[in-house]
Amino acid sequence: GQLVESGGGSVQPGDSLRLSCVAAGFPFSGAAFSWYRQAPGKEREHVATIYSTATLTEYSDSAKGRFTISRDNRKSTVYLQLTDLQPEDTGVYYCHRLNYDTWGQGTQVTVSS
Repeated sequence: GQLVESGGGSVQPGDSLRLSCVAAGFPFSGAAFSWYRQAPGKEREHVATIYSTATLTEYSDSAKGRFTISRDNRKSTVYLQLTDLQPEDTGVYYCHRLNYDTWGQGTQVTVSS
């Protein structure tokens, strides 16, 4: 399977971005996905998870209330809506298929004034 992220960029504090993760090579609708991020010099950390039942989601404490994970099974795509971005949200955001060693290449998010 393959995951390809996009949608990152350089923004100012308070701005929003929508990240996309397009999946290919495996049945999408039954799979669960997570977004992780890795800041410079830090370990990769979990941000959000969405299960095959799209209403079942999980968020890290730092993501709750600001980020929203969603999926479109018709497009084989997982999204991560980022709002009220802050400098500490800077990092490379990765898409991951749960229970498989399948990761995307990452998309860079940089938040600075």
